[in-house]
Amino acid sequence: MNNKFLPISKKDMQERGWDELDIILITGDAYVDHPAFGAAVIARVLEAAGFKVGIISQPDWKTSDDFLKLGKPRLFFGITAGNMDSILSNYTINRSKRKNDDYSPGGMIGLRPNRATIVYANKVKELFPDTPVILGGIEASLRRLAHYDFWSDTVRRSILPDAKADLLVYGMGEKQIVEIANRLKKGGDIKSLDNIRGTVIVRKTINNIKNYIQVPSFEEVEKDKDKFNEAFKLFYLESDPFAGKTIVQKHGDRFVIQLPPERPLTPRELDNIYLLNYARQPHASYDKEGGVPGFETVKNSVISHRGCAGECSFCSLGLHQGRIVQSRSRESIVKEIEILTKESYFKGTITDIGGPTANLYAARCESWKTRGACRNRQCLMPSKCPNLKLGYDEALSLWARVKKIKGVKHIFIGSGLRYDLLTDKHSERYLKALCREHVSGYLKIAPEHTADKVLELMNKPGIRAYERFVRKFQDINRELGKKQFIVNYFITSHPGADKRASLELAQYLLKRKIRPEQIQDFIPLPMTASAAMYWTGKNPFTGEMVYVPKDIKERKSQRFLVQPRSLSS
Repeated sequence: MNNKFLPISKKDMQERGWDELDIILITGDAYVDHPAFGAAVIARVLEAAGFKVGIISQPDWKTSDDFLKLGKPRLFFGITAGNMDSILSNYTINRSKRKNDDYSPGGMIGLRPNRATIVYANKVKELFPDTPVILGGIEASLRRLAHYDFWSDTVRRSILPDAKADLLVYGMGEKQIVEIANRLKKGGDIKSLDNIRGTVIVRKTINNIKNYIQVPSFEEVEKDKDKFNEAFKLFYLESDPFAGKTIVQKHGDRFVIQLPPERPLTPRELDNIYLLNYARQPHASYDKEGGVPGFETVKNSVISHRGCAGECSFCSLGLHQGRIVQSRSRESIVKEIEILTKESYFKGTITDIGGPTANLYAARCESWKTRGACRNRQCLMPSKCPNLKLGYDEALSLWARVKKIKGVKHIFIGSGLRYDLLTDKHSERYLKALCREHVSGYLKIAPEHTADKVLELMNKPGIRAYERFVRKFQDINRELGKKQFIVNYFITSHPGADKRASLELAQYLLKRKIRPEQIQDFIPLPMTASAAMYWTGKNPFTGEMVYVPKDIKERKSQRFLVQPRSLSS
């Protein structure tokens, strides 16, 4: 009997002696039982809490067979589109079909539908009308209220009523999903679950809701761009897990209600999640397709923390994981790497120990413990807040300890770094150690642009901070006798990037003989500040008018200016 993976068939259930499952998770990704895959994390957390869990991965939504293969769960169906928004998985920024899907076996495209969360949930409700359906994952999380959708170029309502689901879990979701499961196990009705942090519900009245802010309705934000920005700003300001209020948004004759975010996990809680009984590989059923490409990029890496204090306007990570950095203990990371070294695919190289921003591991602020992130002050912009303490000593200690693990030959930091935090004397030991032993020849840095007005809208440091870092990086490598390079990431066509700003970027790169390989056409991800700018033509925080390059020819022209050898796909 092979219990390495959770059940994906009736046969697997029978091998475990199970007649029925408590919970069935449906995911748009291939089943990869690894802590970098959200469905696997939620499944193992539920398993550790004592529940019988099964997985249906990438079901054929055109028939009912895959949705029926594990039977009816005793408690609920959990549905996620996977590690990415499903339309982003299927289409490029120019709305052409992608050639591969890293989260599907063999990179095969077409194994998940557009708006997978809605499609899967509707199918389950059709087949099992009396069984609760709970949404989660990045697609649901970033579409939890009315939002601008680039792919249809419209404002869409919350995904929850469109999916006809009973409840939505936003954020990473581990604590919420266990509480939901426990309350349903005790006989609670799904309609009674109206006070769980980190969830969204739909109700006909708000008579029992306390301490809430009502934002402009879906109908208002759909028609009025100023109302859209008003709703966005209110939502954004109430996104703190300690001080944030419940958000209410009317949709027709019903109310979409977002409860305050779940509180950050403690280091012990985070440690426990990443040391659960993962198989740490794709399901064996994918072997004939050559495995799952997305697994190859993370199989030798370890997640050290979650959350990002950067608040970049175009990024969805802070909205999903939160502004408060939550870090694992050194002991937990060491233990996971010891487990990793015993895997047959491990050859001695740790490709990354990181998170949303590698050098925010162990970052801390006293305010985060009791009051949360500041409402009217940012941690890193316009410069680092003095109350934010960076965890460079902890990171150095961690790297030194990991080097002593038997079987580990190299440790590289593959996650991006916040370069403006690496230019002062306090950072010198960290950067020197990084360059000496933990850069695989190339260091990922994201200046994003060079024009100050664009960087300000992106909520990124000015280009002078980047230049200071480059000089320091070069000086340290010269001192170490190493020849290492920076991989620069830039974004074209972001709001604010007019012709003059685009020429400025192109001339800057040409003058310094920088030939960037990593160029991204701006994508207005749902519920981000940059998406609000793109849709409304205004900065949602100041009301200032913003130039927005929307025409496809202009977008391609901006890309071509900075990367003449390629055309946008």
